[in-house]
Amino acid sequence: MRNVNNRLRKNHRILSKLAPLNEKLTVTKSSLFSQGFDFEHFTSIYVDKNGTRYFFVYDVGYLPMGDDEYLLMRKKID
Repeated sequence: MRNVNNRLRKNHRILSKLAPLNEKLTVTKSSLFSQGFDFEHFTSIYVDKNGTRYFFVYDVGYLPMGDDEYLLMRKKID
């Protein structure tokens, strides 16, 4: 359990550093890999009404865009 939590925290740290607070940003898979991001570890999946799957690590998420690009975003807190 400790190893999984450490990987989740590392993933969150990487995404938080890259993802702007109220904006979306596109990054490449290689840039995430180079920082040690592990795509096997995330905390939730959000599926919208169109069937698009967003992967979240706590409050920061990513959307696979194809061509090895990912759209980073943060959950909006109401």
